[in-house]
Amino acid sequence: MRIGLLTEGGYPYVSGDARLWCDRLVRGLEQHEFDLYALSRSQDQEDRGWIELPPQVSRVRTAPVWTADDDGIGYGRRSRRRFADAYAELAAAVCAVSPETAGLAGVPADSSGAEADRFGNALYKLAELARDEGGLVGALRSETAVRTLERACRAPGALRAVRATRVPDLLAVAGHIERALRPLSLDWYGDDGLASVDLCHATSGGPAALPGLVAHHFSGVPLLVTEYGVQLRAHYIAAGDAELSAPVRAMLAAFHGRLAAETYRQAAIITPGNTHARRWQERCGADRAKLRTVHPGMEASRFAEIGEREEPGEPGTLVWVGRIEPSKDLISLLHAFAEIRRDEPKARLRLVGAPAEGPEAAAYLAHCKALAAQLFPDEAEGAHAMGDNPVSFEEIGGPETPDLADAYAAGSVVVLSSIVEGFPISLVEAMFCGRATVSTDAGAVVEVIGGTGLVVPPRNPRALAEACVSLLRDPGRRERLGAAARARALELFTVEQNITAFHGIYLEIVSHCPVRREAVDDAGEPLPFANPPEAHVPGRWTAPTSESGGGFGTWLAGRAASGGAPSWAEGEAVGSGGAGGLGRGVGSGESTGSGGAVGSGGGGERPADEHGQLAGAFPGGEGDA
Repeated sequence: MRIGLLTEGGYPYVSGDARLWCDRLVRGLEQHEFDLYALSRSQDQEDRGWIELPPQVSRVRTAPVWTADDDGIGYGRRSRRRFADAYAELAAAVCAVSPETAGLAGVPADSSGAEADRFGNALYKLAELARDEGGLVGALRSETAVRTLERACRAPGALRAVRATRVPDLLAVAGHIERALRPLSLDWYGDDGLASVDLCHATSGGPAALPGLVAHHFSGVPLLVTEYGVQLRAHYIAAGDAELSAPVRAMLAAFHGRLAAETYRQAAIITPGNTHARRWQERCGADRAKLRTVHPGMEASRFAEIGEREEPGEPGTLVWVGRIEPSKDLISLLHAFAEIRRDEPKARLRLVGAPAEGPEAAAYLAHCKALAAQLFPDEAEGAHAMGDNPVSFEEIGGPETPDLADAYAAGSVVVLSSIVEGFPISLVEAMFCGRATVSTDAGAVVEVIGGTGLVVPPRNPRALAEACVSLLRDPGRRERLGAAARARALELFTVEQNITAFHGIYLEIVSHCPVRREAVDDAGEPLPFANPPEAHVPGRWTAPTSESGGGFGTWLAGRAASGGAPSWAEGEAVGSGGAGGLGRGVGSGESTGSGGAVGSGGGGERPADEHGQLAGAFPGGEGDA
């Protein structure tokens, strides 16, 4: 099948989110064809270029979401009226009090309400206008948009937090909405774009899923949404850190909440990466029947040698691996290590990682080094020995840790001290290496560990120290926990299980939501027998197969031979004519059918392509067709 892979700020660029797992997914599903539709986040990301793409990637189309250039498109009177009506409906849905926006304050969300329909209708009206006129950038930043937002904020029933909105707030909100809706103005939705794919797979929510929503609206292409980090949660965290006024935060939270609810409502299947993300999606209105948890797939082979060793690592050494930033709470870890040293004077702590991007992370690293020097002055065993600090800061590729696997091999216990965590990648890597772990209860940590390690509350140095000391003093327990952790990681978190899960989900979606399009050959002529007959009949034609694996034809013929007609059939269910002849069709009336296609009618050969289509449409093998 042909997959439209939708990304934002990641694959196929060298830097960005979701790059590794997208590349592994595409390379692992080499039997499918992939078209990449990527939104870039910065000029620097575009300048760094792409990673090397596998041959199954047939097309790559990119667009920036970071530029602010006007598209220069002028609307006529009728188009201006269409935009004003659609944007007014969108603004009213964002500013109105509803179960969804109230859910942010503790009331359960209801994504099926009237406001959700209102937001979706307005969104697709804007998409249709962008298709007809060529873009929305200028209109979304126009005075009309700002005044429309102002009227929605002053309207009866608006959120209390947005009633005090000022002009600078309205300009900020209008600019943010324009950037978020920029995918509506792209030319990706024609017959040579997303309308030609069998399935859209959005690798995150938010702007990355917007092209999938538009393709679903225009062409009926089914949408799969994968979220390893929930975009709405990330927006809440970023808005809290940014210097935004209360009305701006309230309006942006409502907008992103509406967009997330619409994405979850239109998606055929939603695949969170863990239970933590799943709870967020359910809270934002996702239907539980659509949710399938698919854990991220990680490369286990690079850690195989370490995991199979009998040596447990340096007995008294604790290892921490990750990006150095405030959310990792290394301050609590250093204070916990001070207590560990009182009980285990020869213990050592190795902090392996580089600071995250930005001046804040660099300042945090400097603060951690200063605290380590203050808590642990250089120590020496005797008067003639050189002093050494028990805490070391290292980077991958340095002389102490040339490779990531060497970092985990250096210690007997791996520590995670985060206060905010999504899917703990370093924890899974430690499990692949067969290391016992001590972690804080943040994000998906408990789900990943599953009883194979120790978990303590975050921001509790004493509890963290006690758990580490208990493992340092018990080699047998460390060995048992490490072996159990490795077995669990190999069962749940490998690339192979991830690829297998998505392959099955792709087939499930396409079998239930086929795209209704006319099949043509290279010359543009209609292609006979390209689609199986059941694709033109509403409803589902799947049915239990016999134990012999005969498929749908064997099941139906067996029902007819035993005198038990299916519940939906009245009269003769199996045609009696020859290939292409007249027979009695399914149901009570006479119809023209190819009796040889199903049942005991005459023979006749079917083209190979049609035979493959029919065989793949039914479970249990090729059947009797």
